Amino acid sequence: MVLKFITSNIHKYEEALLIGEKYEINISHENLEYIESQNDSFSEIARFSLDNLKEKIQGDFFIEDAGLVIECLNGFPGPYSSFVYSTIGNQGILELMRNEKNRNAKFISTVALFYKNKEFLFVGECHGSIASEIKGEHGFGYDPIFIPSEKNISFGQLDVDEKSLLSHRSIAINKMIKFLKEN
Repeated sequence: MVLKFITSNIHKYEEALLIGEKYEINISHENLEYIESQNDSFSEIARFSLDNLKEKIQGDFFIEDAGLVIECLNGFPGPYSSFVYSTIGNQGILELMRNEKNRNAKFISTVALFYKNKEFLFVGECHGSIASEIKGEHGFGYDPIFIPSEKNISFGQLDVDEKSLLSHRSIAINKMIKFLKEN
């Protein structure tokens, strides 16, 4: 089986590729820009994007929308994570949380799959906390400030193989692959 991953983010593709290889599913990459709605729901954003792509893409494919949700900031940056990262970055998030004791956070990933002319959604969450400083050279985006609950180091300190074992994206993609194997 060949499944297309539509994303302009090569890091997301690399993580998905590793997961697919474990299950002998060939995940190909298509770097195709698409419209993302502005919405407070990751699932609604993913569903909107999928709807806009299904007439343009031949065959089965998936997209993914993800973001960082910080408890003490009432879920900020959430679905606006990409914009917030491009404007204030990790240093800006750390500044917003400078004196904050509650550092609980989670990454949420929604994978939207178009398979056999039907739409399916798969959600993955990775709980953790926000570090007090930027650490690590791996990953992308908020990885250097996010410490998953299972580790004492940031995603930015994990290589892509280690991260793909526990990330929000891997949880959602694993759910999708399990569904594909059963159907």
